Amino acid sequence: MNLSLIHSRAVVGVRAPEVTVETHLSNGLPSLNIVGLPEAAVRESKDRVRSALLNTHFEFPPRRITINLAPADLPKEGGRFDLPIAISVLAASGQLPDERLGQFEFVGELALSGEIRAVKGILPQAIATEKCQKTLVLPWDNLAEAQMVKGLKIIPARHLLTLCEQLRGQKPLDLDKNASTNRHNYPSELLTNICGDIAEVRGQHQAKRALEIAAAGFHNLIFLGPPGTGKTMLASRLPGLLPPMSDAEALEAAAIASVAGKQPHLSNWHQRPFRSPHHTSSAVALVGGGSQPRPGEVSLCHRGVLFMDELPEFDRKVLEVLREPLESGMVTISRAARQESFPASFQLIAAMNPCPCGNFGSQKKVCRCSPDQIRRYLGKLSAPFIDRIDLHIDVPPLARGELSKKNPQAETSKQIRERVTAARKIQLNRNGTANAKMNAEMMNQCCQLTEKDAEFLEATIERLSLSARTYHRIIKVARTIADLAGEKQINKTHLAEAITYRKLERMLNQLP
Repeated sequence: MNLSLIHSRAVVGVRAPEVTVETHLSNGLPSLNIVGLPEAAVRESKDRVRSALLNTHFEFPPRRITINLAPADLPKEGGRFDLPIAISVLAASGQLPDERLGQFEFVGELALSGEIRAVKGILPQAIATEKCQKTLVLPWDNLAEAQMVKGLKIIPARHLLTLCEQLRGQKPLDLDKNASTNRHNYPSELLTNICGDIAEVRGQHQAKRALEIAAAGFHNLIFLGPPGTGKTMLASRLPGLLPPMSDAEALEAAAIASVAGKQPHLSNWHQRPFRSPHHTSSAVALVGGGSQPRPGEVSLCHRGVLFMDELPEFDRKVLEVLREPLESGMVTISRAARQESFPASFQLIAAMNPCPCGNFGSQKKVCRCSPDQIRRYLGKLSAPFIDRIDLHIDVPPLARGELSKKNPQAETSKQIRERVTAARKIQLNRNGTANAKMNAEMMNQCCQLTEKDAEFLEATIERLSLSARTYHRIIKVARTIADLAGEKQINKTHLAEAITYRKLERMLNQLP
């Protein structure tokens, strides 16, 4: 037979569109041409495939070989097509039976010796292959990553020769059916050990309470206070308070990490991502980009936490690019030739000093900054950006004796996580989403205020000159406080507590 069709997949963003590798042998001078919009690494595969076939004692057909990667208008990149091209050439030349090859999808890079090497971005392909109910033939080193997809039939391969013997029927197929017992949940105790226990934080009771509210309702939060008061320590404890990810959420996050070349592992794939970019990071580093769009930090922490320390030290233009993903949970990267969307539903936790010297508002140290310096410092954060942060928390210096005092009764992360998980369960049963992500219709159904409570909130909004967006965010925070208390109706107590978590507006009002 002079024509063969082999199935594979490209990786575009976090999608894995199907690619058919078509090989045709014809008469003419010996040559090998690859068409179908291949980039440099794919064009070079003809040399790797030729050497791999010869070194594994197969015949490389001395004919005119045309390989088409369909669809022709889809860019192909990387070494992931080496293995499907080699299998296609062998099938077209009659060295492999092609009757059964249609039930497989192939992916892998070939060494010149015929060894099959791992490729990045295997998880999106594994998800797509399982939906098509086909068997994925992949490098052995990618097996653990592909096992995250429940129900996927996998054939891991180390060498081209061994794989071809299995496809010929000379050896039994090494089929890994990916039993559910191979897929592990991340132990919550181990998660607490990795990110630290909140019981280790001395004092700061209001900040701990705010962290619990933020974890329960998926609210964005900012800590304000002088240097060394524990802002970073508090923020790093948040992952230990969050409820564990479901299998679907974990698979989403792992697929993004896979595309970025960060291979997830079965032992910790339920761990919520925690990313902390340096303040010198560019806008592209945060939201993604490039000529071939790649995910940025906001996508790599999808379903997890983005921690931005020393927030005003970030370039203002960098902070402004966060406004859209904070609102929509998606990032769309548009280029002249293509457009890609990446999920970016993350929880923003930030920390900052109240002024350049860090002592504005302190009762223990004198602030040496002028009002204009403080305004310029805080002015690096635009009003629309601040509006998108639900909780502004003051983290003052500890009182005398707090550091040395024994704290045996401090709540652990596990105890708080149990309350957070119960509150999040209430929200999911009621709305199908966390409180911070409620739309207007959901708020009308579950956030009704009495006439007196509405008047109280509107008076506060007018006094502090807050926006309509802030008005709705205060109500969402109050709804979370009520859920933690197990109450169905929002009342004035919940609203009053939510209003106290607006430190930035009060700070700006203190300036002369």
